[in-house]
Amino acid sequence: MQTPNPTLPPDRAALIATLERERRWDVIVIGGGATGLGTAVDAAARGYRTLLLEAADFAKGTSSKATKLVHGGVRYLAQGNIGLVREALQERGMLARNAPHLVWPLGFVVPAYQLFDQPFYGIGLKVYDMLAGSRNLMDSRWLNHQEALAAAPTLAEHVGGRPLRGANLYFDGQFDDARLAIALMRTLFDLGGIALNYARVSGLVMQAGVVGGVTVRDELGDAELTLHAECVINATGVWVDAVRRMEDERAQMMVAPSQGVHLTLPRSFLPGDRAILVPKTDDGRVLFLVPWNGHTIVGTTDTPRRDLPLEPRAEDDDVDFILETAARYLSRDPTRADVTSVWAGLRPLVKATGESSTASLSREHTIVVSKAGLITVTGGKWTTYRKMAEDVVDTAIRRQMLRAAPCVTADLPLHGAGAWAGQQANLNAPDRYYGGDLGLLRSLPGADNVIAPESGLTEAHVRFAARYELARKVEDVVARRNRLLFLDARAAEAAAPRVAAILAQELGHDAAWQQAEIDSLRSLAASYRLDGGAGR
Repeated sequence: MQTPNPTLPPDRAALIATLERERRWDVIVIGGGATGLGTAVDAAARGYRTLLLEAADFAKGTSSKATKLVHGGVRYLAQGNIGLVREALQERGMLARNAPHLVWPLGFVVPAYQLFDQPFYGIGLKVYDMLAGSRNLMDSRWLNHQEALAAAPTLAEHVGGRPLRGANLYFDGQFDDARLAIALMRTLFDLGGIALNYARVSGLVMQAGVVGGVTVRDELGDAELTLHAECVINATGVWVDAVRRMEDERAQMMVAPSQGVHLTLPRSFLPGDRAILVPKTDDGRVLFLVPWNGHTIVGTTDTPRRDLPLEPRAEDDDVDFILETAARYLSRDPTRADVTSVWAGLRPLVKATGESSTASLSREHTIVVSKAGLITVTGGKWTTYRKMAEDVVDTAIRRQMLRAAPCVTADLPLHGAGAWAGQQANLNAPDRYYGGDLGLLRSLPGADNVIAPESGLTEAHVRFAARYELARKVEDVVARRNRLLFLDARAAEAAAPRVAAILAQELGHDAAWQQAEIDSLRSLAASYRLDGGAGR
């Protein structure tokens, strides 16, 4: 397969035509989240003919609903999981190097209100620095009372009657999860592979008792295709069991889903450029308060869940827990009226026999190869997506599904990184995520016409999303190509008519399509508002 020009847009109609013409692949990856996209990039980079299929939009599920942190996992260090922390810190360093337009250092203030908090956490964070080795972002250090308030001006002076004694400052990475997913999708095309959203895998093709391909349905058209592959990889996150049961309807459940909830607040609740980490809340969970895209993200929760909705709703108990806990550690109490967006995501925690609490389940990834050769990968987190992908493809090679070829992604710059100058003038500017494509973005019509100042969304962003990033719905633009829905649900609803009009112009749709898209986005936005659907 010829490697396409990375500046040319992946035209969806042409991609469907390619699949109708080219039915045999080396690798077919099911799932367009972090793990699926990473696996497809790894496979294509090794020279395999690679196709990725996503039933909805890229990163529609869990992978767009993270805490926006590329981190080693301070809480895993406290649990004694040194190996997991070391691996994640090494991956954090690689990602910061390979995608500087998408990942950058963020300082975390860990406040100390009890006598031994500062030395206890300070020693642990020095171990954290040490485990990162040469890839450490910045060294941790102690802060006195005045330095702590200078770094995080809205920290509470007292918690539970105890005065603020000082803090520890350490550094982890921050990123935009959905934008990293889009960069991986673009990287796959750069490497000669294909990714297709709104392409639902409806079944597995069995050949002599072995999984030899998939059947796929175009969700935006009427095409139904049967495609063949040497290796089929199930990377559908919390939904892996549904794909496994396409092969064996009696397959045991692998995943125990856990729901995490985040709230978005105005920047005034965290006006500096530092985050706050509360390492142990009343119920033992960790609370993050993170500056992101001109707003403040607060979360997260960890609640077991039995069902697997694509758009899970935040429960009132989780919202109240976050607000009440944040209020204890901030000088100004956030209320439900302050919340501009609330969003929930499902985490694929791998089941451990005899365990009933998700807190005891592993965040490490698990790879299972069925008797018929379906490779399933689940678990893990965004930070270690590249290592997960490497392990999956290596597994296929060991099982002799693929010819041997070395992994090269440790040193592979992601799309947009090559020409990125690393300018740090405004880390919250949405344009930085485009890296080397920034000039192309700004050359499009409407580059100066701002649709939503809450996220910096312009007409050019919408056109770029349609032409170069396979955005096909209003939601694709305001939720994942731009993060408006996650920042301010009301603003996303207000922007929907203009976004729909531009998309209709770019994609050739009529007024009826525009209205249907506006109505769909309004319904979704209601579930991101505390007054419009959360808690139901």
